[in-house]
Amino acid sequence: MTSVESSTPKSIQYPSGTFQRAKRAICCSPFTLKLLSLMRYESVELNAIAGSRGVEKGYTRSPQSELSVENNLMWLIQVGVLRREVDGQGITDSFRLTPLGRQLVEKAEDKTQKFAPPTWRERCLNFLARRLRFPL
Repeated sequence: MTSVESSTPKSIQYPSGTFQRAKRAICCSPFTLKLLSLMRYESVELNAIAGSRGVEKGYTRSPQSELSVENNLMWLIQVGVLRREVDGQGITDSFRLTPLGRQLVEKAEDKTQKFAPPTWRERCLNFLARRLRFPL
């Protein structure tokens, strides 16, 4: 019988542009660090985030329509921060963090690197990347 050495998992090294674009997308989203931190450990359903429930739970800063929440979550999927949960019957309406998202949230939870409110420049770059699909 052969033994297999187990080593500690190493974090994936992402290009700085990918990391910055994902961080900018999170900062420009209506979601709070509380929601993203929860998504590290468990999946969160769309219904729990939309409307006044999202504000009550501290997931969003203001009430968001279900369509708005889904559009923002889909953008975070496209930049690599989130993924949709899949069960035995297919895709669900629940979301979790990807390894890139975990790295961003871990850095944000560090006292020195909280997500700062986005500047106008960051909002413009996020808008252009999202609408025109430029890799900014």
